[in-house]
Amino acid sequence: MKTITVLGASGFVGSAVTRALARQPIRLRAVARRRVTPPPGRAETTVVASDLTDRAALADAVAGSDAVVYLLLGEGGWRAAEDAERVNVGVLRDLVEIVGDGGGPPPVVVFGGSTSQVGVPPREPLDGTEPDHPATPYDVQKLAAEQFLKKATADGRVRGISLRLPTVFGETATEGANHDRGVVSAMARRALDGLPLTIWGDGTVRRDLVHVDDVAAAFTAALEHPDPLAGGHWLIGAGRGDRLGEVFRLVAKEMSEHTGKSPVDVTCVEPPPHAPETDFRSITIDSTPFRAITGWRPEISLSEGVRRTVAALTSSVHGKVRT
Repeated sequence: MKTITVLGASGFVGSAVTRALARQPIRLRAVARRRVTPPPGRAETTVVASDLTDRAALADAVAGSDAVVYLLLGEGGWRAAEDAERVNVGVLRDLVEIVGDGGGPPPVVVFGGSTSQVGVPPREPLDGTEPDHPATPYDVQKLAAEQFLKKATADGRVRGISLRLPTVFGETATEGANHDRGVVSAMARRALDGLPLTIWGDGTVRRDLVHVDDVAAAFTAALEHPDPLAGGHWLIGAGRGDRLGEVFRLVAKEMSEHTGKSPVDVTCVEPPPHAPETDFRSITIDSTPFRAITGWRPEISLSEGVRRTVAALTSSVHGKVRT
């Protein structure tokens, strides 16, 4: 029976990956800074609470693993990554040194990267063959970690796979897990509070939005096809390129249907002077290379994903009010 360890199992994506893997007949180790409720399923699940910046704790957490999913993210998220290099890069280096020296078949390491590592998108759609020119500290760190993983794969120490993720959204279904801090959930919270949804610019900028459950399915697909994927980076996306103005109006409409109130306004505003150029460039992803190897494809439509996100948020808020 395989042992698969998820590092960052309390995170938004990490909890979804853990939940998906729990359905499989494996030994599953869910590791996070704080304890989470183990998801139901066929897996023999162990929950580990640990500070993985401690090398000894990391070694204990991954001991005996056939595969490791790396979904750690420095405190404060991607916009506060200047002080997060230890988590975003350093722990991955430690991980490779630990699991890559055990003898036997090289273990699989699936790393959660970002499509934003490319920097200002040079074209649409992106397919992963573009040169990388990361424009933020977060993306610089993600690229450095990915390059280290590729080098370790070339050296035969691990079988490393980087999945570059697009804009991920959705609801959290695991008790104790972190909630989505992305744009869709942020707008849903504003709509629930009756506040207008503001867009920088004219609302025509596009993002490739993928529901978190579809992203989790991409990780399980990668774990099932490690050898043809090892050593590369693979873009995950729906290929739609959803206009943010239309996404925000969909959020307002769904929230209106759940609350019985009139939809909040969606308004365009001038962006702040400090906004990075990447915020104004559209992104669409061509994930054909990954799909051709794994058979993965997103199953949850934008409208269904937004409906589920809004429903989960309103249910959570109403539940807190009742208690």
